[in-house]
Amino acid sequence: MYDVVIIGAGITGTMLCRKLSQYRLKIAVLDQANDIAEGATMANSAVIHVGYDPEDGTNKAELNVKGALQYEQLCKDLHCKHKTVGAYIAACGAEEEAALGVLAARADARNIPYRWLSRADALPDEPNLSENVTRILDFYTTAVVYPWEVAVACMEVACQNGAELHLNSPCTGIAREDKCFRITTPNADFLTRYVVNAAGVHAEEIHNMVGKASWHATPRKGEYYVLDQDVQPIRHIIFPVPSKEKGKGVLAIPTVFGNTLIGPNSDFLEDPDDTGTTDSGLAYVRENIGKTLNHIPLNRSIRTFAGIRPTTSAPDFIIEEISEAPHFIDAVSIESPGLASSPAIADRIIEILAQSCPLEINPDAVMTREKPIVLADLSAEERNALIRENPSYGKIICRCEQISEGEIIDCIRRPCGARTVKGVKKRVRPGMGRCQGGFCEPKVLHILARELGISPLDVVYGGPDSNILQSENRI
Repeated sequence: MYDVVIIGAGITGTMLCRKLSQYRLKIAVLDQANDIAEGATMANSAVIHVGYDPEDGTNKAELNVKGALQYEQLCKDLHCKHKTVGAYIAACGAEEEAALGVLAARADARNIPYRWLSRADALPDEPNLSENVTRILDFYTTAVVYPWEVAVACMEVACQNGAELHLNSPCTGIAREDKCFRITTPNADFLTRYVVNAAGVHAEEIHNMVGKASWHATPRKGEYYVLDQDVQPIRHIIFPVPSKEKGKGVLAIPTVFGNTLIGPNSDFLEDPDDTGTTDSGLAYVRENIGKTLNHIPLNRSIRTFAGIRPTTSAPDFIIEEISEAPHFIDAVSIESPGLASSPAIADRIIEILAQSCPLEINPDAVMTREKPIVLADLSAEERNALIRENPSYGKIICRCEQISEGEIIDCIRRPCGARTVKGVKKRVRPGMGRCQGGFCEPKVLHILARELGISPLDVVYGGPDSNILQSENRI
């Protein structure tokens, strides 16, 4: 018998699991995917929005502000990348300047710092600003993170405190039994007193197993370009003025590792798992980035990708215990600013749980994680000492990102460790550089096979059926 089962191992589910793991509770996280953070958390803009955009009186407005304020300390506790870069909201003409005034008024009411800039004020820092730009609202405390790093770190902490992670475990049914729920998966059944539905684009399917949703899932695809690290056309996040029709629009985002993201578009989907890029979607990104920026070298792109936003027909986050099934809590429609809001979303869910579930602090719980070794962050003296102690850190596997074999071994052996090539890539970045794994992927594959005690033929890229090698040839 579990106290809480969370369905979904994205940023919402893992953030909640970490915070719940400080209590004396038996907790499990279920996910249909082969790793943590394979859905919306895997492919988004990575921006910790400060909270000026959501409309007054919404969950988004309240939880965005509260969640964003937690991130810097959270990332220190989890040893995750967090970089304050600032965000320029760039207006083009009088009508958009008026819209900036609405955002400034919201920021004033929410104690969010900002400053006004003219195009001339901003040009020394952002010389590629378009001639269309007439005025800028600078939210200079805006930060970026590495979203899946945060989700993995949260799950590591939760598991070291006794929580369980069950991957490749899609929920196929939920039935009420006496005072608990029976959750059915292909691998096992789970009896639990409480269920939290954090299933992202599949949340409607999960909700409808216990009651009819009053909202409808309408997932949207967003497509992006990733520019090489040696091309850095911006220093701040550059936003167009947001609108109800286009959301936050096509952005330019400096990442914590020096790449630049350009995107996204916003297209509604019928297939919630369609993460393929399209000619039309990428063309939209190319055409619209020119509104705010000049000279964006998209020819220096090293990758394109797409993510799915778990949008619904509801205009706000839905975080509530549903009336048809007491003790079943929805955390759905968590689109932007869901990443920034996730710590406060977890707090809100815990408040709901606390109304009927006794929460007793576990004094033995540890809410931080051991800092991973990142060779690139060490001084020459520290590297040399580490390599003398463990020579695997002296063997560079990924030349583009300078990732050592020791770092790869560590990410496999850690709690919730990598089990796939993509899992290694997400945790320590081999394959994220210019060659996109052309040099290092075969080496990562063989390290995985050795560490997991399996044949190289059984190593997968990401999903359970994504085997990279098909047969063994002997010459």
